[in-house]
Amino acid sequence: MILKRSIFLFTLLLIISAKGVFSQGYRVKTIVIDAGHGGDKPGARGSYSLEKNIALQVALKLGRKFESEMPGVKILYTRKTDIDVSLYKRAEKANNAKADLFIAIHCNSMPDNRVVTGYTKRKGKKIAKYSYVQNKTTRGVETFVAGSHRLHEQDGAIRENADISLEKDYKKNYDGYDPKDPETFIILSLFKNVYRDKSLRLAKLIQNNYTRENHRLDRGVKEQGILVLQRCGLPAVLTEIGFISNPAEEDYMNSAGGQAEIVNAIFKAVKTYKKETEVN
Repeated sequence: MILKRSIFLFTLLLIISAKGVFSQGYRVKTIVIDAGHGGDKPGARGSYSLEKNIALQVALKLGRKFESEMPGVKILYTRKTDIDVSLYKRAEKANNAKADLFIAIHCNSMPDNRVVTGYTKRKGKKIAKYSYVQNKTTRGVETFVAGSHRLHEQDGAIRENADISLEKDYKKNYDGYDPKDPETFIILSLFKNVYRDKSLRLAKLIQNNYTRENHRLDRGVKEQGILVLQRCGLPAVLTEIGFISNPAEEDYMNSAGGQAEIVNAIFKAVKTYKKETEVN
């Protein structure tokens, strides 16, 4: 009940705020860049690298490109070093700064595949024996915006929200939110329409640049109940820049050339978004 009341009130404030901002004239003046995970929350693991490190490298390079080529826009970072930042504080920083865009950088990963390696008999019954083989083939890029789609499609959201349970007093800080309960996403769906259109527009531009200019496999734009996006009172996206579980993509995301392509794709998307959406 407390969660529902908190979400309703917060959503109402977001709607009022959004109407005021967009009616007065929307301009991209401040961008928050969020390097996913950090500190004792490494995120996904590859064969030799960690998501938190790749995300930070790309985030810092993206910020420097904005500062160099778009000097009129203020750039803020949720973290600039290998530290742990609570998810609610990441969104809080953007909200408090009255930022105009929130861009979270993450790496994707696939779980190991369970395969049957043989059978054994126990009390006359045939029982399968399993082993786990690393999924190294799944690849591609996808970008998320806040939403709460069908419950069985929330695996990505549950994975991205998992860090919450490692935070001290997480139930207090997130109004009783349970990151392991998919039904929470139904309640949080109240959030998704406030800045949905602008978030979707930026996400689609990012994906187009990944696929058309960088020739990456397009896994699409998706709406999911990712809490850091849900709590942002501004257009916000979380972009998965590749699968760290795929050796080729892990190499790509760790390379200077790969990171430069990723940064350029996001930067050009924001530049186009800014041109298309700003209101005088």
